[in-house]
Amino acid sequence: QAQLVESGGGLVQPGGSLRLSCAASGFNFKWADVSWYRQAPGKEREMVATITRPGQFKNYAESVQGRFTISRDNDRNTLYLQMNSLRPEDTAVYYCHARALGDDYWGQGTQVTVSS
Repeated sequence: QAQLVESGGGLVQPGGSLRLSCAASGFNFKWADVSWYRQAPGKEREMVATITRPGQFKNYAESVQGRFTISRDNDRNTLYLQMNSLRPEDTAVYYCHARALGDDYWGQGTQVTVSS
C-alpha cells in the first residue's frame, strides 16, 4: 500500500528555517514526480515546489522562489523541502504529493506555523 509520511513541521519565528521530510513507501519512488503543496486556513491548496523523476527539473511557486529548496534522495525514498527566511504568510499545512504511473498519492500533512 502506497504511503507518504511528512515530518519536520512546527512553530518557527519569522526569518527562521525548517526542513520538511516526506518518506515514501509502497510504490516506485524513483519513477515518481513529487511535489510539496500547502493549504492555509480558508484558502485553496497550492503547489509550492515540484521535482521530476531524475531530479533534473525543479519548479517553485513565485512566492517561495529563492527561499525554499526542494530535493529528493531516491536511495532513501525521501523528499525534502528546505524552507528559509520564513514569513507569517508561509503558515499552512504542507502536503507531500507523488504521481507515479498515473496514480496520485498524498500524505497526511504537517503543520508549519510562522509566528513571533
